[in-house]
Amino acid sequence: MARPRSLAGARRVGQRAGVLASTLVGDPTSDELPGQGARRARWGPQTTLCCFLFFSTLSTRLVSALHTASAQPSSTSFTPPPPTTTMGFPTLKRAETSGSTTTDTSSLDYEKATARHNEFAPTEDVIKEEDEDGNVGQAEYLKSTRQAEITPAENKAIVRRIDLCVLPLFLITQTLQYLDKTALNYAKVFGMDKAMNLTGSQYSWAASIFYVGYLVAQEPAAYLIGRYKANHVLGITCVLWGVCVISMIGCTNFTTAMINRFFLGFFEAAVTPGLSLMTGFYYTRGEAPLRQTIWYGSVGWGGMIGSLMAAGIEKANASSLAVPKWELIFIVLGAITIAWGAVLYFFLADGPSNAFWLKPEQRTLAVARVAANGVGIKNKKFKPEQMWEALLDPKAWCLTIAMFGSSVPNGILTNFSGTIIKDMGFSTFDAALLDCAGRSFQIISLIIAGLVANYVANTRMLMVTVGNVICVIATALLSFLPTENHWGRLVSFWFVNVQSIGFTLGLVMISSNIGGFSKRSITSAMVFAAYCAGNMAGPQFIYADEKPRYQSGAYAMMGGYIAKLVAHCALWAIMYCSNKSRDRKFGPADPKLAAAAGMEDKTESVKSNPNFRYVL
Repeated sequence: MARPRSLAGARRVGQRAGVLASTLVGDPTSDELPGQGARRARWGPQTTLCCFLFFSTLSTRLVSALHTASAQPSSTSFTPPPPTTTMGFPTLKRAETSGSTTTDTSSLDYEKATARHNEFAPTEDVIKEEDEDGNVGQAEYLKSTRQAEITPAENKAIVRRIDLCVLPLFLITQTLQYLDKTALNYAKVFGMDKAMNLTGSQYSWAASIFYVGYLVAQEPAAYLIGRYKANHVLGITCVLWGVCVISMIGCTNFTTAMINRFFLGFFEAAVTPGLSLMTGFYYTRGEAPLRQTIWYGSVGWGGMIGSLMAAGIEKANASSLAVPKWELIFIVLGAITIAWGAVLYFFLADGPSNAFWLKPEQRTLAVARVAANGVGIKNKKFKPEQMWEALLDPKAWCLTIAMFGSSVPNGILTNFSGTIIKDMGFSTFDAALLDCAGRSFQIISLIIAGLVANYVANTRMLMVTVGNVICVIATALLSFLPTENHWGRLVSFWFVNVQSIGFTLGLVMISSNIGGFSKRSITSAMVFAAYCAGNMAGPQFIYADEKPRYQSGAYAMMGGYIAKLVAHCALWAIMYCSNKSRDRKFGPADPKLAAAAGMEDKTESVKSNPNFRYVL
């Protein structure tokens, strides 16, 4: 309708609309029946347009009300009006139901004590990656709460897509990280220490300084992964540590080797903690153990590849090579790592809310899946109160002590496995192949533990304990079997690789059982600080004058595994007792309230998220 240009024009339009209404409805104060006014009505273009607008508005409101009633049957319903004896328009009224008010959930603040009816509000099609509080995926989660629950077929399709697009990237990244940091182990077999004039304990210090850089970078790496896109952080650091690997061939003495290894550790620091946190971004608590053991099994694959590479280089004719054999190792690995950094930068998604290889509707469902973990996804704002909560949490200290206990033997295995096997009486070529066979124990044990934890509820800590007991027995045999029993000591040394069960599932405990991204990041930093300290300490127990038994190293490994066993048992008891206490105090947990609290970046404590229950 054209806008009236004067007050008189507005009055004329209003009069014609009134005539139309009287014609159609009738005047309730008059005895004249509806339709009689039609003889007096003057139908014209403006009156016809007014009629059209009138019915268009009415039909729009009717459709909207019916659509809302069908889309939200649990909270609202549409009740047809009762028959009326008067001739007039019946009114649409929302039925009073018990679900028409919103209960205070203490987690969805935008709904507290009110019932908002947004039938006619415009919908926002563009979903921001995080809300104003920095909670990544929160917008997608809120969107998912207004949709139907995910079906088994949809869930299967999403998991399959994540497995296809995420697991290979994690697996190859961790493999390269392990190969690059242990390249020193293989290079030493081919005379690197002699080429660099390393004497006495200088090689051990060159191996240990890696973890000093790793330790220094823990907090910066955790901050960068939380603040920026993880794929950008990992891609850039991957390129930088690849440069460090190649530049190792330029080191000519102890000082330059120490500097190079420090920065190699500094740039690799974001990998294992970052991938552990990202596993929780994509997978539910039931799915995480198997996936984490799969990609961390790359440590075993990396060991096997490194051993086979060393065996192949051993058979190569030195005169046909343009560089010494030990330099060839660093050149090949460094070049591959630099190229892989570009792949990570462009193809690894930061989380399900912005995964380009998921359809928009799948992203919403993927966020809803992991929201059920009750620990949230990621928050871009650091919260000091969560830092203090982590530092005072006994669970965090149990995980830290266990990590230190496992890292002392790991520091020995990583840097001296080839040397220890060779000094048992085997040739360089045979030692490389035998070390490769030992790595298969690591892969097989991780897959078995992951499958059990994935298909049998609350068996993670059981698998951890079994792995720890095997390691204690293996190191005891390694320590006390006679020197002449080469094969008995070798098999015992192979079984030490089972220690990765406790390491890997211990990291799953962080991603699955620690709520609040700042608390989870601090706990991860504490654990990996212990990882660095243990790996720095381990090589210092290997003394050249103790070969072939390396007795001090064997004792250190056994002591570390005993400490790890005790700490993990204490962690198991703490989480089990907390679950029982919450059940007694609050009754059965409400998964939806736990998920909502987690997506708001609340911690798993009783005060913040009483509906949270630890997975054991």
